[in-house]
Amino acid sequence: MLYAPLAERMRPKTLDECIGQEHLIGKGKVLRNMVENGQLNSIIFWGPPGVGKTTLAQIIAKQSGKTFFGLSAIAAGVKEIREVIDLAKRANGAVLFIDEIHRFNKSQQDSLLGAVEKGILTLIGATTENPSFEVNSALLSRAQVYVLKELSEENLLQLITHAIANDETLGKKIITLKETEALFRYSGGDARKLLNLLEIVFNTVTENEVVITNELVVNTIQQKMALYDKSGEQHYDIISAFIKSIRGSDPNAAVYYLARMIEGGEDPKFIARRLLILASEDIGNANPNALLLANSCFQAVEVIGYPECRIILSQAVIYLATSPKSNASYVAINDAIDLVKKTGDLPVPLHIRNAPTKLMKQMDYGKNYLYAHSYEDNFAEQEFLPDHIAGTKLYEPGNNAKEEELRRNLKKWWKEKYGY
Repeated sequence: MLYAPLAERMRPKTLDECIGQEHLIGKGKVLRNMVENGQLNSIIFWGPPGVGKTTLAQIIAKQSGKTFFGLSAIAAGVKEIREVIDLAKRANGAVLFIDEIHRFNKSQQDSLLGAVEKGILTLIGATTENPSFEVNSALLSRAQVYVLKELSEENLLQLITHAIANDETLGKKIITLKETEALFRYSGGDARKLLNLLEIVFNTVTENEVVITNELVVNTIQQKMALYDKSGEQHYDIISAFIKSIRGSDPNAAVYYLARMIEGGEDPKFIARRLLILASEDIGNANPNALLLANSCFQAVEVIGYPECRIILSQAVIYLATSPKSNASYVAINDAIDLVKKTGDLPVPLHIRNAPTKLMKQMDYGKNYLYAHSYEDNFAEQEFLPDHIAGTKLYEPGNNAKEEELRRNLKKWWKEKYGY
């Protein structure tokens, strides 16, 4: 007889038993309404590991009364999809759940289109990656994307206490939950991992009473943890160290952490996407070529894949790590967003409004606008910000050669107004 792990034994059977995702399954929310009204459409669930994507798919399928099929994109291909489509036709429609749908290539995703379009299959896909990057547009247009949120510590505590109170196996011992921090950290917010870690600790203690402390959890789990877990704490620690090493201009440390991720089987597109973000956030206009190279790296990684793309990633990482740095653009947009939140929808000055109609011209839209190209050096001083925030400086060039050049231009144009 197979012994199901605790996470499987505790899997919710109804929406009311689910913990978390209140924004989707709470009373009156969109998914609950869909299930209760029996109006099932194709869905893509996007969210981190262990937050309920598979569980929700199974509950939705059960409530719909349709036959349920499940495939993993890691193991299944076009052949398996066609077999499911044939079975769905005989069953007069079915729900197909595809875990890690982002791992399907274009031809595999395309093989689903006809069946989804004709209603033979209602697709429920689960992905940890942004579906706009990983799911082709034709399939994406036939499904509604729902974003699942990370579970809060309150949610995680509810999961543990519910399992202790309701699982028959755990009920064979007296469990005292003294500390939870280590359980939360090692599980990385993954409900499935959290419950299975709880069970490992439970099975390690031979006494009839189990007092769960951080020390007990650490001592029990450390030797069982993988060196690099793509969905756990190590994942976040190493990507953090990787980004900070590049930001800190240390190519040696950056390449080391890159190697840790490569050896751990990290998705190269995940790494390349982080480099794209870093190229703007931490380098920006100190070296505008950094963004171009990071984008070329991402495109090359998509085409090449492992193992050769490790060389492309290494080149990009070393270039970014040794590039001059500036976070001025990052700071500017954050400050601008804060200003918008504080000041609301301020009116655009009349002289820079568009005036496509006669009425708008009569209302002075566009009046007294100075067309920069009609003036010396293609510059004419005028106010572009709303009156309430006129003269507000949001961009401060960084201290690097490229942005010092930008500063000189800004000083020539806006010294009096913005104080450059």
